[in-house]
Amino acid sequence: MPLSDSRTVTYSPAYTLVPTYECFNRCTYCNFRAEPGNSPWLILAEAEKKLKELKAQGVCEILILSGEVHPHSSRRQAWFQRIYDLCQLALSLGFLPHTNAGPLSFEEMRSLKQVNVSMGLMLEQLTPQLLETVHRNAPSKRPEVRLQQLRWAGELQIPFTTGLLLGIGETKKDWWETLEAIAQVHACYGHIQEVILQPHSPGTQQPWDAPAFDPYQLPDVIATARRILPSTITLQIPPNLVPDPNWLLACLEAGARDLGGIGPKDEVNPDYPHPHPQKLREILEPARWQLIPRLPVYSQYDNWLPVGVQPTVARWRTQINSGVSSVVRVPQ
Repeated sequence: MPLSDSRTVTYSPAYTLVPTYECFNRCTYCNFRAEPGNSPWLILAEAEKKLKELKAQGVCEILILSGEVHPHSSRRQAWFQRIYDLCQLALSLGFLPHTNAGPLSFEEMRSLKQVNVSMGLMLEQLTPQLLETVHRNAPSKRPEVRLQQLRWAGELQIPFTTGLLLGIGETKKDWWETLEAIAQVHACYGHIQEVILQPHSPGTQQPWDAPAFDPYQLPDVIATARRILPSTITLQIPPNLVPDPNWLLACLEAGARDLGGIGPKDEVNPDYPHPHPQKLREILEPARWQLIPRLPVYSQYDNWLPVGVQPTVARWRTQINSGVSSVVRVPQ
């Protein structure tokens, strides 16, 4: 959804499946990861049961969000196959998968394109200085590795979401350089749907004792990001991390136009529950903002999708456009 003068804000009715919480990275601000070997993998039968329960609840996006198995691990192929199978299962039941599983090889990305409508990876920050602090024990957070994912996604014509994590030790200059890098990659391929501006919000599981990013800075960050990025890229903010309704509205006035996937739990920030869409409407409508659902793939990218996936997207787009999914129950 390109930026326009419309008073429209979007969100994706979503549910998250986690193949595993285990991760070989040890980012000091993480509230998601478990030690390798300490997180049972999600089995397909369990996922199928949950997905079938969701079919009548208006959920369109299934976010496949996973911790990372090391690229050279003997378990990497089995991990990747589990992710692929979960995407395929979601598609077979009429949902739209979106995978964010850390850096992948070119061939892994090419394969997952066949069973996803879009994919994502946060750049977080491109400054190498963080490799000496919060990313010291996180090999896959090397800036060149993550930037390569954006380029490969462009080469493969995968609709893509990326973003910045704010307040993990970077500078303002780092924000603008990371945004400019995103703009440059998008100029080559035109594949970036959304850029998330995510404020660091401390949780109870992270080992790093650091203050939260001041959400009152967000409107200024959004306004500058809007100037750096092309208008075809939508700016997204997570409403559960902007608890002050007035400042949520200020973020929209500054140029944010999407509130991301909303479901029963934010797996990345489990201490910050997502607000219900109806609660958001109560905040937005008096300020003349209209909250509407969207799909995890924007319509301008529909013809990039595999032929077998396009009919499912078309059915969902008809429902969204006709207002069938305008009110979505948040699954339990």
